[in-house]
Amino acid sequence: MRREQTLADRITSSSVWRSVVRHGYPDNQRNQALIIASNVFLHIHPVKIKRYATKVTYTFCLGGLSFFMFLVLVMTGVLLMFYYVPSSTQAYQNMQDIQASVTFGQLMRNMHRWAAQGMVIAVFLHMGRVFYTGSYKPPREFNWVIGVLLLVVTFLLSFTGYLLPWDQLALWAITVGTEIGGAAPLIGPKIDLLLRGDYDIGQSSLIRFYTLHVIFLPLAAAFLMAVHFWRIRKDGGISGPL
Repeated sequence: MRREQTLADRITSSSVWRSVVRHGYPDNQRNQALIIASNVFLHIHPVKIKRYATKVTYTFCLGGLSFFMFLVLVMTGVLLMFYYVPSSTQAYQNMQDIQASVTFGQLMRNMHRWAAQGMVIAVFLHMGRVFYTGSYKPPREFNWVIGVLLLVVTFLLSFTGYLLPWDQLALWAITVGTEIGGAAPLIGPKIDLLLRGDYDIGQSSLIRFYTLHVIFLPLAAAFLMAVHFWRIRKDGGISGPL
């Protein structure tokens, strides 16, 4: 006897439904793997993960926290860019106006500042956890190098952002930073001039570090994160305990 089709059956068997949902319920391992591999959002994750990887106490979700802090920094940074002017004569007053006159300006700046410090701490602890658990060993040595590069980019993002208020602390920080770059053998003076943009610290220096902070370094971080996540998937997920 033929079973009468229900409303749900008619919907799921329609051409519109099949054009959107290409696979049925993942009732076996093959279908589960197919769902993961063919989904634009899920394909960056491994099809299977080890049981130990689900324990928060193993990784403390430090990598995820670092990525979350980066997203907070991007969102709050874009909002702050609407009001900040990278001018040596206006930058400090802009920061004061953001905190005193802009609606939720104090909240946005504090979220940006605390997220930046939180990201530095989270990335540093994440690297320590990876080293302590031996997750840098083969076949994950390439991803360890990517992680080291991300740590360097994180420090550079924090340093360049520290300079943007253009107060006395920023002036001395950029002085010390450019002098460190200028101490490099052979090419030191050229690096110093490239970073400062002039022989004296001023507008050219500020615009250079502002461009690094809002364009080049975030793009570098996003690219390295994409490679980092992809390699985690290709290497079979999070490495196991020693």
